[in-house]
Amino acid sequence: MRRRQAGFTLVEAVIVIAIIGIVGAIVAVFIRLPVQNYADSVARAEVSDEADLALRRMARELRMALPNSIRVSSDGSAIEFLLTTTGGRYLAAEDNLASTSPALDFNSATNTIVALLGKLPQPVAAGDFFVVYNLGSGMAPADAWGFTTNNRNIAAVRTALAKDAVLPVLELVDNPFGAQSPSMPSPDNRFQIVSGPVTFACARASDNALVLTRYAGYSINVNQVNPPLNAGSVAPLSRRVNGCAGIFAYDTAAERSALVNITLELAARAVAGSAATSSIRLVHQVHVDNTP
Repeated sequence: MRRRQAGFTLVEAVIVIAIIGIVGAIVAVFIRLPVQNYADSVARAEVSDEADLALRRMARELRMALPNSIRVSSDGSAIEFLLTTTGGRYLAAEDNLASTSPALDFNSATNTIVALLGKLPQPVAAGDFFVVYNLGSGMAPADAWGFTTNNRNIAAVRTALAKDAVLPVLELVDNPFGAQSPSMPSPDNRFQIVSGPVTFACARASDNALVLTRYAGYSINVNQVNPPLNAGSVAPLSRRVNGCAGIFAYDTAAERSALVNITLELAARAVAGSAATSSIRLVHQVHVDNTP
């Protein structure tokens, strides 16, 4: 007997393919939105982490700013300050602890050795800056930004901390405190050690992206220059900034306490298949102690 062969006809195969296609399209419609939402959430979380890291980095250094040294550009796209590393009290003439220990001389500019009262929390290096009673820009001689002027309250350190017969001492390159007009000693004999200026600035890069960058390792200038010239350290913090204007604001309503307001908006990376573009906007306030 002839055995009949079993199988699908062409019409049946076409019908099955059409049904599978319809079912697949229906499933894709229901799955696409959750998958897209997940991808968008991942992109937002990524940019949120980047913004939070940048804010924490800036806030940490702003809290270490030399009192009254913060200055913000007119459009709010850049902030500059002098970064302190340590501080303490210097030996003043009225302390009269020991005749062999040199007090900080506010009468003669020739005496460049100063004794310190106690051990410093952090080491001092040659090339750091010794600052006394900083009151801020335009307050000469109590203006550390006036390092290149004659009437100032800041001196470069020539040699690192050394041990005197009684107290640790620093040797300064010069003694501007003895040439101040008027003389401006600290009421509490306090001083700060500054490593140099730091700038956080937003600007458009060569690839047209708005980049938030940290600048350091450049000279102290009387006027704020944005971006700083000849910076030895240039470190981008984010290349996703949505706008540069108004990122930084400095509120000095309180005499000895101030607030730095940072508003950072970053764009999330583009997600394939998503027509919408999302961004994250974070606002952070940093308390700054301006007690000199």
